[in-house]
Amino acid sequence: MRRIGFLMGTSETDLNEQSSVAAFVQTLERLGWVAGKNIEIEYRWTAGDPRRMQEYAQELVALSPDVIFAKGAAAPPVTQATTTIPVVFAVLSDMLAQRYVKNFARPDRNVTGFASDEITLVSKRVEILKEISPSLTRVLYVRGARPKARALFLRLAEDAAQLALAVTECAAENEADVASAIAAFARDPNGGLSVGFDVFNVVHRKKIVELAALHRLPAIYFARFFVVEDGGLLSYGPNQPEQFRQAAQYVDRILKGEKVVSLPVQAPTKYDFTINLKTANALGLRLPPTVLSRADELIE
Repeated sequence: MRRIGFLMGTSETDLNEQSSVAAFVQTLERLGWVAGKNIEIEYRWTAGDPRRMQEYAQELVALSPDVIFAKGAAAPPVTQATTTIPVVFAVLSDMLAQRYVKNFARPDRNVTGFASDEITLVSKRVEILKEISPSLTRVLYVRGARPKARALFLRLAEDAAQLALAVTECAAENEADVASAIAAFARDPNGGLSVGFDVFNVVHRKKIVELAALHRLPAIYFARFFVVEDGGLLSYGPNQPEQFRQAAQYVDRILKGEKVVSLPVQAPTKYDFTINLKTANALGLRLPPTVLSRADELIE
């Protein structure tokens, strides 16, 4: 019986996260690893709580699993908790991943996985927002208050200046912070939201989408479930279930004896561009045909 540690930065009750976990487990089964038969998976969910991420990372390491999988913000605590147990991450910002894997092509320690290409996407999303709302002059970047999350905002602010956009940030501790920041931002015209690649925004996404609708602000998100499940306007980002499937393939290779050094960190191979037409109509937006034609999914 082999053992896999499994650390999620989000909530166990999140149906989207459950579907991604199912993609991981199904891929392992296809490769011959069946829970309760020849593998044991130790799950831990943290609901965006940094303290629990640290606590559960150490708890999983203490179990001495053969490999640990970690999603997004849950990956750094695991990489800090062990330098020997192989760690495979998915949906982690490449800006963060660079802190733990210096050489993506040939990892030099026990960590590898699938990054988000967020360094490029954080600016690409604002370009799309400007394209669908040409009068846009201001953007509020919504993120959690973790200090490490600020690096992507700084990158966005630099790139957005070339589009004649002024970017400010909301570094939120809770939903009340988000509500007050968006309300203050919405007092002036020609604004829009870019909802950052952040575990805080996943956990509080229903409230963020509600606030965007309440203040009639066009908003772009990093994952399709903001649009499909919660009614957000636009999303552009990596396909999460695909990254979970790819991570399961790396776990399989490690269980079969491959070393982390031979498993390069990879960028996404599939992106989702999703548009909610109902939300666009509610905001009075006329989406250009060039944007509609690029969409992978149109929600009526």
